Amino acid sequence: MPKIEVPMPQMGESIAEGTVSRWLKQPGEAVERDEPILEISTDKVDAEIPAPSAGTLVDIQVEEGETVEVGTVVAFIDTDGGAASGSGGGAAAEPEAAKEPAPAPETAAAESADGGAAATSEPAAEPAAESAPAGDGRRESADERLRRRSTPVVRKIAEKHDVDLAQVEGSGRAGRVTKQDIMAFIEGRGSAPEPAPSKAGAGQAGQAEKPARAASPSGPAMDTGDLWKRFYGQVQHPEWPVRDADRVEPMDRIRKLTADHMVLAKRVAPHVHSFIEIDFTRIDRIRRANKAKWAEQGNKVSYTAFVAWGVAKALQEFPQVNGTVSGDKLIYRGNINLGIAVDLDPGLIVPVIRDADDLTLVGVSKRILDLAGRARDRKLKPDEIQGATFSITNPGVFGTYVGMPIIPEGTAAILGLGSIEKRPVVKEVDGADTIAIRLMSMFSLGYDHRIVDGADAARFLARLKEILETFPEEAA
Repeated sequence: MPKIEVPMPQMGESIAEGTVSRWLKQPGEAVERDEPILEISTDKVDAEIPAPSAGTLVDIQVEEGETVEVGTVVAFIDTDGGAASGSGGGAAAEPEAAKEPAPAPETAAAESADGGAAATSEPAAEPAAESAPAGDGRRESADERLRRRSTPVVRKIAEKHDVDLAQVEGSGRAGRVTKQDIMAFIEGRGSAPEPAPSKAGAGQAGQAEKPARAASPSGPAMDTGDLWKRFYGQVQHPEWPVRDADRVEPMDRIRKLTADHMVLAKRVAPHVHSFIEIDFTRIDRIRRANKAKWAEQGNKVSYTAFVAWGVAKALQEFPQVNGTVSGDKLIYRGNINLGIAVDLDPGLIVPVIRDADDLTLVGVSKRILDLAGRARDRKLKPDEIQGATFSITNPGVFGTYVGMPIIPEGTAAILGLGSIEKRPVVKEVDGADTIAIRLMSMFSLGYDHRIVDGADAARFLARLKEILETFPEEAA
């Protein structure tokens, strides 16, 4: 019976593993080519995985809730549409070599977003171990198996620090040990090795040893090596007492990732914010004049599309605002990829418009509508939320006057759009000041002061203001 493998896909260059969230098809069910058969979760995005070929799903190798390395076989499809073997039932008919999960492809220096552990080609655990019966001879439940197992990243850390995972209390599903759990365990027990005895022998034990670093005038000495690794690579949220009237819910995956990423972003980048007020009266007039034409094309050009188009033009003149800091180097990105924040209510996701500077206003608008729609339907592909070089968020749609957003990791700046509303403005007409009613909005630019200076930010905002307030009608 010819079978083909369904592997855990590579969902981005920095992703080393994925979790099976839900099986959409069960063994014995027919599937069409490109029909979604399961949902997976990574530290970047949730995604539906299509069948690589038409046939019958005959064997599920990875249960819901399990996390495996990229390349691991999660299921088999019988391309002849033969009888189902059940979950694991068809394993006997499959050669042992085919059952072994494929090792993850080597990705040099690829870091996972849950803390930066590099992907390796270490094979996943043997399937036989996953389905082994419990000590009393009965078959393990899914929760028992999850509790016993851990991710490849966690196992590497445990091996490196000589930790028995059975001693670590897990906070994941069914008590699964997460990376945060094992790092907290290592810190709690003191992971630093015992200092080697002095060559002078135990008789000189009372002698003061040379400190790793001289004390600073403002306080005691500090070993900064591990400190900075923990500071940049781990997030542990403090816990607070629960009162009688409180309602407690666990964070969902999107909220947990958002919380962790925002803490790390604020830790790493020294945030500064600058503000500017922009007149949208001209843009509003252009929108009204072209509304019918765009509607015939099946398009609706929002204020955000105008802003994104203008930002893409301005960033060409300010490469530092489109860059990032990497160690002691500055990276000036060769592409202008705009991240556009989308409210999922609840939750937030930031799909990316790639090479936005190559698009027309209508092209930018279509990309925003497409990405936002698929984001709300949970249909985004993982690479569609990666690689942003600059981000735009628009809390103004809810009436917010202005916001001070957090700079996403790996970028240098983010633009916050305030509400667009009519305000009285002083204008000079024929040499005399007059009060006019204009459509105005306050913008904020959050920027990383390691690469963007205040003057750079001011010049960027001034240029963006000029582009939007003098928007060329022919560009519509």
